[in-house]
Amino acid sequence: MPAHVTPIPVDADAATAFLRSGRLAVIGASDARDSFGRSIYEALRAQGVEVVAVHPRGGTVAGDVCHPSLLDVPGQLDGAIVMVSAPASVDVVRQVAARGIPRIWLFKGVGGPGAASPEAIAVAEELGLEVVPGACPLMFLEPVGLVHRFHRLVRRTRGHVASSSG
Repeated sequence: MPAHVTPIPVDADAATAFLRSGRLAVIGASDARDSFGRSIYEALRAQGVEVVAVHPRGGTVAGDVCHPSLLDVPGQLDGAIVMVSAPASVDVVRQVAARGIPRIWLFKGVGGPGAASPEAIAVAEELGLEVVPGACPLMFLEPVGLVHRFHRLVRRTRGHVASSSG
């Protein structure tokens, strides 16, 4: 993210509520061992969150069916965690809204904006989605591991994570 763009702080309470909101799609998860989408998918599943994987190649993620699009996912989805590049994120935001999913988490790891580009955030807000604008879900999934607890502390110190009891 360019130095002149100020990140929108992630409300820690809203992030925690998002992760407890129901059935979640992890968009961009793949079965590749180095896929961070897979890591988030597996961590959520291990915490008892009902998750579905979505990736254009389909296949499987961690042994579970991976759907090639949101339209292929049966049943209700309560939220979507978007793990795609900034250039692809605006289209995914529109797909999430078209599918009737009320909340979206636009992933941002270390480095560039990830899915949390200013354009994707603006489109999500224009479409009336409840938005978690950046950060990594593992910073808020209890129990938070040491690396992600440190990452959350650094982001909170810089003003990129707001409120929270943790």
